[in-house]
Amino acid sequence: MAVTDYDAYVYDLDGTLVELAVDWDEVATDVAAVLRARGVDVSDATLWDMLELSDETGYRRPVEEAIAEHEREGARTARRLALADELPRDRPVGVCSLNCEAACRIALERYGLDGSVSAIVGRDSVATQKPDPEPLLATIEALGAMPERTLFIGDSPRDERTAERAGSAFVYATEWLDR
Repeated sequence: MAVTDYDAYVYDLDGTLVELAVDWDEVATDVAAVLRARGVDVSDATLWDMLELSDETGYRRPVEEAIAEHEREGARTARRLALADELPRDRPVGVCSLNCEAACRIALERYGLDGSVSAIVGRDSVATQKPDPEPLLATIEALGAMPERTLFIGDSPRDERTAERAGSAFVYATEWLDR
């Protein structure tokens, strides 16, 4: 199926439509401090490891807020990417992101893209996050579409795995721009 033959399109946010101005090393340092203050060993843990660890230890809320604070601020000064100029106007469009929903909304509003996007699912919108298919499936459902008739446009292997698990087609943002 050609990339223009889908009924709906879902985009990742950061690295696809915009580039959030977030220092992820600083975020990891802040999250580590949140967990260490609660007696959790975070030795050698990546930021996403620590997010999972926060679920296991019952500290998801303070960890989520530490991450989301950085993301919201980074969304306010995000850089618009070329793919944002290519949002389809004739079909439903959604955003499915590992960023918090508030940051997605801030970034989309900043560039006037919010009027083109009908559904937004962030890391905190549903119980799981990518590469689990639930966030993408929730976005597709909110658009009134079917997974097999939806194209997910992203920038990472995690996005690609998410689409595969959801039964949707996938294309990397760079390939979409080169079509």
